Amino acid sequence: MELLEQPLPPHVVFFPSPGVGHLAPFFRLAAILESHNFRVSLITTQPAAACSAQLSSFFSTHPNIICLHFPLAHQNNCASSTRDPFIAQVKAINRSVQLLPPLLSSLPHPVSAIFSDFVAAPSLAEITAKLGIPGYIVSNTSALCFSTIAHLPALLSGSPAKFKDGFEELHVPGLPPLPKSIIPPSWLNDSPSNPLLTEYLVPSAQALPKLQGILLNSFDWFEQDAIAALLDGKVSSDLPPVYPIGPLEPHKLEKEEQALEWLDEQAPGSIVYVDFGSWDSFSKDQIREIGRGLERSGFPFLWVLGGKELVLVGDSESNCDSFKEKGMGMVVEGRVKRDAVLAHPAIGVFMSQCEWWSVVAAAREGVAVLAWPPQHGDQKMNTEVVEKAGLGKWVKEWGWGGQRAVKGEEIEEGIRELMNWREKAKRVGEEAKKALEIGGSSENALTRLVTRLKDERLDWGWDSILGT
Repeated sequence: MELLEQPLPPHVVFFPSPGVGHLAPFFRLAAILESHNFRVSLITTQPAAACSAQLSSFFSTHPNIICLHFPLAHQNNCASSTRDPFIAQVKAINRSVQLLPPLLSSLPHPVSAIFSDFVAAPSLAEITAKLGIPGYIVSNTSALCFSTIAHLPALLSGSPAKFKDGFEELHVPGLPPLPKSIIPPSWLNDSPSNPLLTEYLVPSAQALPKLQGILLNSFDWFEQDAIAALLDGKVSSDLPPVYPIGPLEPHKLEKEEQALEWLDEQAPGSIVYVDFGSWDSFSKDQIREIGRGLERSGFPFLWVLGGKELVLVGDSESNCDSFKEKGMGMVVEGRVKRDAVLAHPAIGVFMSQCEWWSVVAAAREGVAVLAWPPQHGDQKMNTEVVEKAGLGKWVKEWGWGGQRAVKGEEIEEGIRELMNWREKAKRVGEEAKKALEIGGSSENALTRLVTRLKDERLDWGWDSILGT
């Protein structure tokens, strides 16, 4: 009986959606909860032999976190109702989540909570309700974008066509009016048959009230209006508690030898870092104009490119070999550890398409952001956050990505302006650090989350353990 008086540690399970989400928030959250004496399991759809270097590094650093391998459920192509590969992936993920209960029941310790991302919200809400296990969503976007999505069911009111033609400004309760121009074009195409709305965004938003919490990789100071509207229930009174716990740090800053050794030789705040992540698809002319702009700016730079784009740079007048020879900069093929690069004191300006994890990483380090014309998803909303917080600037005349080639002279001007923006960006970094300190807004939100998880464990867990 004495043993039963001591509650067992909560056991939380993380299930990041394969292929569509960002693993980094899940890694960091898993590490944080492990440090609070939680039992932690992380589900991956890759078999042990095929684990990526990122996963292998994480589990080797955190040997007490259990790695669970789970195959993704695929749909017969003949039976598929959509030709959109992303929507097909969303459906496959939700089918996979529904198949999790046998795996969860096989674990040696009862599960206290399941964390997944927005993509899996419909199935997560369904299985957690059946199992009596709290379900939480980890958002991989800004609070501004999340608020907009959470308001979609009320906005559409059963008629997706209204979203295409029925407004010039979007009014989300608690937020300033959002111009239609910042809504991703992919949300508006071909409504009401647009599967992105009808089969992904709306069903996921409708599932949110059935879950127990939403975690945001943001902080109060950075997105004051959007976070306040979510916390106060203005966006939707049906939403579960919201926990702004960002900016989440990477679980480990690994040294990228080639890039960081070169940065070690550079003056503090002198480098323009250009990295468009996994969405770097540009025309030949645009690649050449970026090279011209970097060269004209006169600032040394680190430019990360994929293989195809690297060839285009090599064929241009400012080829990649000559950049380093002239002492102008370095062009790196493939990928670098972006968090480690942004944390380096030599970085002064970050040219980015503003995917959310990159924005948060720049905010955490206080690095000024020159927003490249947004091309995908939430990027345009993220640039709004960047500008409003004083972290950087989006040159609106550049338009949406791909509309036109941004000229080298324009890029030069943008870089020079942002090099004078560094003190403003440093303030953002200072506020980010305050949010994470004891008594800071994000630390307080994390404490609330940890306390709730432990309380939930006591509320229902002992009945499960005792079989009553």
